[in-house]
Amino acid sequence: MLRDQGYVADVGLGTALFLALRLGRPLLLEGEAGVGKTEVAKTLAAGLRRPLIRLQCYEGLDLASAAYEWNYAKQMIHIRAAEGDDAADDGQSANLARDVFSDDFLIRRPLLSALDPADGVAPVLLIDELDRTDEPFEAYLLEVLSDFQITIPELGTVTAAEAPRVVITSNRTREIHDALKRRCIYHWIDYPTAARELEILASRLPDAPEQLGAQVVAFVQKVRELELFKRPGVAETLDWTRALMALDRHALDRDTVHRTLGVLLKYQDDLAQMEDGGVEEVMGAGA
Repeated sequence: MLRDQGYVADVGLGTALFLALRLGRPLLLEGEAGVGKTEVAKTLAAGLRRPLIRLQCYEGLDLASAAYEWNYAKQMIHIRAAEGDDAADDGQSANLARDVFSDDFLIRRPLLSALDPADGVAPVLLIDELDRTDEPFEAYLLEVLSDFQITIPELGTVTAAEAPRVVITSNRTREIHDALKRRCIYHWIDYPTAARELEILASRLPDAPEQLGAQVVAFVQKVRELELFKRPGVAETLDWTRALMALDRHALDRDTVHRTLGVLLKYQDDLAQMEDGGVEEVMGAGA
């Protein structure tokens, strides 16, 4: 299925994904940035023909942004309209309180949308870069991932009729708590071998000149052996190849490499290292 969607995976990833789907467990993918973790969820959604709901994590992510919040402005308008209709006696006030905490005033964020989709089709839920969030939010996810439910105090517990397929990614800037890991099928995505990276490039950029593709992959593989702050991932390999194709290059040359390194490397120290003899070292090694 992954290959049909243009994603070149190894047997380990294929097995982990199969088990996650068969056992109904979230799939936790860790690895360096740019190795294809997020693409697994996108490819899975396309392969299963299901919607993709993405929760992009960041420091300070809270319940209102991740799960749900009340539309306070709409609630206030409703209350003022009711007051204008002289609907403020005790019985009607109680009804009004129930009305403003109904589904009509609920703003659905990614987690609630995944558990209770409007079209009734269980989506693929991507919780991207979980390691960027705070630990309290990670603890909140335990209820969602254990029972596929969210408790809303004013409405009750919302439980998924069909559990979404969940993919969680982490760049491992911090360790994910063991309690959450126990609920997941775990897989580490490493940098690909040269053969697999060449296969990925051919799959994603079939119009790339064969000689250029082989030289790019060999160069990137050598660069990853250097002591860099951030080694280039597959995403950078593809971006660099696109840039070289845009410059109408059919083979690598030193001048072009020097002028386009900013597509491949993203930190000044790494660029300086490559400019200061690094390119010659890599290309001189036969890449």
